[in-house]
Amino acid sequence: MKKTLLSSFVAFGLAVLPLSAQAGTVTVKGSDTMVILVQRWAEAFMKKNPATKIQVTGGGSGTGLAALQNGTTDIAMSSREIKEAEEEKLRARYNTPPTGLPVAKDGVTFYVNESNKVDALTVEQLKDIYLGDTTSWKAVGGADAPIVLYSRENSSGTYVFVKDTVLGGDDFAASAQTLPGTAAVVNAVSKEKNGIGYGGAAYAKGIKELKVKKGNDAFAPTAENVKSGKYPLSRDLFFYLRNKPAGEAKAFIDFALSAEGQAIVTQVGYFPVK
Repeated sequence: MKKTLLSSFVAFGLAVLPLSAQAGTVTVKGSDTMVILVQRWAEAFMKKNPATKIQVTGGGSGTGLAALQNGTTDIAMSSREIKEAEEEKLRARYNTPPTGLPVAKDGVTFYVNESNKVDALTVEQLKDIYLGDTTSWKAVGGADAPIVLYSRENSSGTYVFVKDTVLGGDDFAASAQTLPGTAAVVNAVSKEKNGIGYGGAAYAKGIKELKVKKGNDAFAPTAENVKSGKYPLSRDLFFYLRNKPAGEAKAFIDFALSAEGQAIVTQVGYFPVK
């Protein structure tokens, strides 16, 4: 009987032990935009450091930052800067200011179907489309066909970035279909000839990337345009921690920011910070 109780206690203890407390394991959670990049970093890091396990899961930037507050992840991935309220919660619970580190750059990209003859739009045109004020491709130089909107869940950092930067804080049109991740947005646009969606530059495969017009010029989300600031929808991608990096988490972050790690950033389709 004692043996049974002891076994049950150990099993229960392991079940409730926060992942972030397991020795030899670093948990990383959050931005769906960053998952494909951080998984590549994790694979390369674990080849060099087989005693350390890097667990990477998505769910959105808000979900990752909430997990950081709850103590169920070591590192939160975020495609937006941490909000003041989120920072205050972390500071209050752990009595230390969180650490935020830019680890890559991205150009938020609007995707259309490959058959769409529209190649570029201004930020103002994108705003009118996503507010529901422009409902036909004909109004922006395309076919006489209704625009089908795809968006992200409000836990997504990309959703917050587009709402703040493109929509000026206004709400998305009620007709916008909410999808669970960037891959789902790309898949939907690739199948819907009148569709438009948005996400990270690294996901822009099988669909057409729209350039963003500024005056008489139009800029694609290339490394050169993101680095120079000519592309108006560029942003940093972050790692957030409850305090200063230490131990295996620090080793993983150091690898991500190393020459090898930043080369992986380019291979995946994002842009290095170094």
